[in-house]
Amino acid sequence: MADKQISLPAKLINGGIAGLIGVTCVFPIDLAKTRLQNQQNGSRLYTSMSDCLIKTIRSDGYFGMYRGAAVNLTLVTPEKAIKLAANDFFRHHLSKDGKLTLVKEMLAGCGAGTCQVIITTPMEMLKIQLQDAGRIEAQRKLMPETVAAGTVETKSPTAMQLTRELLREKGIAGLYKGLGATLLRDVPFSIIYFPLFANLNQLGKRGAEGPAPFYVSFLAGCLAGSTAAVAVNPVDVIKTRLQSLNRGSTEDTYSGVTDCISKIMRNEGPSAFLKGAYCRALVIAPLFGIAQVIYFLGVGEYILSFLPKKDN
Repeated sequence: MADKQISLPAKLINGGIAGLIGVTCVFPIDLAKTRLQNQQNGSRLYTSMSDCLIKTIRSDGYFGMYRGAAVNLTLVTPEKAIKLAANDFFRHHLSKDGKLTLVKEMLAGCGAGTCQVIITTPMEMLKIQLQDAGRIEAQRKLMPETVAAGTVETKSPTAMQLTRELLREKGIAGLYKGLGATLLRDVPFSIIYFPLFANLNQLGKRGAEGPAPFYVSFLAGCLAGSTAAVAVNPVDVIKTRLQSLNRGSTEDTYSGVTDCISKIMRNEGPSAFLKGAYCRALVIAPLFGIAQVIYFLGVGEYILSFLPKKDN
């Protein structure tokens, strides 16, 4: 992130804290993104992000915008820990005399993105079911023609109930539905983000060896994050559709990535792949901006300073 040398434990603490704060701040926008991406032609309940959030507050109250947040808050720290540790590991082993070419920076990002899906896939799988449950319930009330006849209204499950149900019915593979699409999203994201951030940050350095000012790192993180987020949004739409278990009667179901692409192209057109793109940019940019604040303040180092030091 920033140019100063930070120990791995401090990076993991910083990444975890940044993730917790970031998720709390931007989760309502992420919920709107999921619901906008999931609605199909013929069952459009929301016209925009603001419309989605207003209708969610009216039907579920303020905390309805935080459906599924507990899953993210629980798993975001190990996800960030794996991603940061993996990126450090690959950058260290790929560097020559402390320097990395653009290709090697992209390879390090690729490795980090590949490793993080161990946590990201089940986290997203559970989060999407909880986020989209409100959309299905709202459709039942406001657009009953989109709900299959004879469908009985059920209470929204908790993350633990969903986990037990998936494990019982499909085993561990149930939690990893959409793994391929998650890889197709997170690997390119990391390939774009890490080198772009490093090079944007490099432009704002004070002199040849000096670190970049905080505001440069902050803006570089926001710009690189939002650029990478929009670039991979088509795959995020595919991943969201594949991981959603509950649908209206008029909505398509998908057997895989290629089937999802062909049905979206045929029934909704190419513009459907950009659904929720601005929401995703609004989610990702502050997340990386907040991460820069945490790194700049040195929260991880401050916490570690209270631990007893080992005697040499």
